[in-house]
This record gives sequence, structure tokens and C-alpha cells, in this order.
Amino acid sequence: MTAFQLNETPLLSRSAVGRAEELRSDADALRAGWPESLLLRVNHRGQVRVDDAGLVFADATELGPEPQRGAIFLGVRKGRHVWAVRVPALTGELDDLRSLGETLDDADAGLLTSALAMLNWHDRAGFSALDGAASEPTMSGWSRISTSTGHEEFPRTDPAIICLVHDGGDHVLLARQSTWPPRRYSLLAGFVEAGESLEACVVREIKEEVGIDVRGVRYLGSQPWPFPRSVMIGFAAVGDPDVPFTFTDGEIAEARWFTRDEVRTALELGDWASDDDAPLLLPGSISIARGIIESWAGATWAS
Repeated sequence: MTAFQLNETPLLSRSAVGRAEELRSDADALRAGWPESLLLRVNHRGQVRVDDAGLVFADATELGPEPQRGAIFLGVRKGRHVWAVRVPALTGELDDLRSLGETLDDADAGLLTSALAMLNWHDRAGFSALDGAASEPTMSGWSRISTSTGHEEFPRTDPAIICLVHDGGDHVLLARQSTWPPRRYSLLAGFVEAGESLEACVVREIKEEVGIDVRGVRYLGSQPWPFPRSVMIGFAAVGDPDVPFTFTDGEIAEARWFTRDEVRTALELGDWASDDDAPLLLPGSISIARGIIESWAGATWAS
């Protein structure tokens, strides 16, 4: 068996903008850079203004003469500071990351992914997890401070595994969640539990969801998934197609072993949005699942 690797960097893992962490606490430097700073406005639906060139940035000075509380410093792009802020409404041509991911260049993709992850965290972190008091943003949006005790909290990211299970040859296991329409399949995935390694999570989740044991768990790559604040950690593992499925946790409605030719045909049809009357529809390119499936489908397997 020849091991396969990811063919390309997952779309949301791309980034060409330095985060410039050293500036987050440098009030003087941020104040000096503010007049030339770019501002990315994001509404509560995760939408941003776009045009044919990509993301549309405003001038940060529209917020005021100096950095504003609640704005998040994303880094430095071509010598200009970039900030993001949540706004109640936007006008003009709007779109979101799920739709834009494939069309954005590396710089825009990294900025929008980071902006969404941070803004989603702030939306849910208004009170200290330690003492319950209201908290306020600090460090240019990269932490929050309890107004009662001064306890500092940092952005939370929830790790989740996603795994392509294959038979060591020409078959791959795909599954459909109970909330998905018929014919939509993807890889098995689940959140990492406290005190659990990533590899142990792969074994547990697949056993819980479809009732089979896997071996040869192998890391492939990762991708931020800011919906609302996760990171997807991709793996491959080997399972036995002769073992019957059991759906013990209620998340999976259907699972099947597909041949590589069936997967290749589905990839040619497009993704979940396709209206083709096909037996198998696969995730879109924004998901790391798509990249993993494409990489497996294109691999050469030797007995």
C-alpha cells in the first residue's frame, strides 16, 4: 500500500499576511499606524463586502482618530496594519467565507478566516469563565480581561478530528449525518474530548459513529474552521469493510463503502450544491474533507 498525502494546502489554511504579534500590546506603534490602516467590516452573518478584486476594506479612521476598543488587529499587509470589526449591517455586494473561500487569494483568505474566528470568540466571551464578571477586550482584541478580578482569557479554539477511513486499497468509507439530505456524504469527524489525544479521538469517534475499529491512524494536515471557532485536524486510517455498521450515537444516518471510481465520478460532478441526480455528492472545496478525498482518489495503490 502506498500512503497518500494532501495534494494541496487546504483553502482556509492559506495565509500571506504576517500576524505581527509583537504589535498587539504596542499602543504607540498601533496608534502611529492607524491613519493608514485597513478595516475589514464583518456583519453578524459573517458577510463582508467584496468586489472583483476580493475583499473590500475601509479606512480604519472611519471608526475614529485612533484604534478603537472592540477592533481586532489582524496583522500587517504590504506595510499597512489591518483590523477587523463587527458591524450590525453592511451595504453593497456581500458574501461569506463559505462561498468566497475558493476565490480569495492567500492574503484575503487568511485575513477573513482569522477575523471570523476572533469575532465569533468575542461574541461568546463577554463574561469571564473564572468569575462570571463582564470582560473587556484587550491586547488589540487578542484577549479579554475580567472587569472584576483582572483575570485574562485568550481566544478559544475547539479541536476536531476528521478522518478518511479506507480499506488499504480501492474502497473508502463515507457517511451521511441524519440532518443532511440524501446522497450527501462526507468523512467522519468529531470533537476532541478533554484529556484525549488526537489519535485516540479518531479511534473513538469512528467506533462510536459507525461501529468499526480502525488502525494505522496517520496525520494528513489541518485547517481552521471558524464556524464558530474550530480547527479541523485531518487523518487517514484503515478499516475493515466486512465489519457491519452500528450507529450508536445517533449522529450518522447512513454509511457506505465507495470505490475509488465512484468517488472520482462524484468529484467530477461538483459538490453538495450540484443538482445532478447522482448517488453520491461530496463536500465543496472550502472543506478539508474535499482535499482529503481528492488526494485519496488520485493516489496510486499497490498491493
